Amino acid sequence: MKSFREATAVDQDRQADLDPQWAVGDKLHGGYLMAVLGRAVAATAPLPHLVAMTTTFLRPPAPGAARVEVEALREGRTAGQYRARLMQDGTPCAEALVTQGTLDASAPWWARAKPPALPAEEDCLLLPSNQPGSPFTVHLLDVVEHRLDPACLGFAAGQPSQDGRVAGYLRLADGADWDPLSLLIATDPAPPVSLTLGVTGWAPTLSLTAYVRRLPAPGPVRVVMHSNEITSGRMDEVVEVWDAADNLVAQATQLAAVRV
Repeated sequence: MKSFREATAVDQDRQADLDPQWAVGDKLHGGYLMAVLGRAVAATAPLPHLVAMTTTFLRPPAPGAARVEVEALREGRTAGQYRARLMQDGTPCAEALVTQGTLDASAPWWARAKPPALPAEEDCLLLPSNQPGSPFTVHLLDVVEHRLDPACLGFAAGQPSQDGRVAGYLRLADGADWDPLSLLIATDPAPPVSLTLGVTGWAPTLSLTAYVRRLPAPGPVRVVMHSNEITSGRMDEVVEVWDAADNLVAQATQLAAVRV
């Protein structure tokens, strides 16, 4: 198993080797692909941290060789903006607008959001990569531990919830602490909200916007994801990511396709 840093490595020519273990079935995870794009931008940007990224997913790349094209749009004293494109066999697979900046761990000047009330981590269910009855393996669950709040698990017993909510704890299986790039993985957790509503089948991400708010404390992160509506064959998913010290460290909104 490659570590997160190894799996998202980009060399000086911006070549990447996309790792098949960071996948759901045979499709590479959206947050993982964003992290590869972010790694390529960080290698050239003068400012150290990713603070925002909006990614459009054009077509699923295959595991293996890929290249990231990076264009600097503006580089300022406190923020830099870049365009990054993931290419494979001469074809664009994902394109992102990325903002780099500097994050710290100081307390917020003002805050309204409250950390989620979840059961203890040990009382949440560790999701297996090979779920009984699942038509495919969720390889991602071998590299990112997902422990789900039991209140979200009715769908597994044939009793889907109408809450439209997924919540639980995430840890990197390699033991590394979370950082601004790996938090992109946490903004796209498993399973999709549609599955908890009883809608089986693929829910591919069309577009995902993520914000990284601060440097996370060591330990697991808590993720709460909910959907407001499924309509016209599409679903929104809104995510908050909280660190072990009750700090809001990342947020995201995505639009995914759903076959109802």
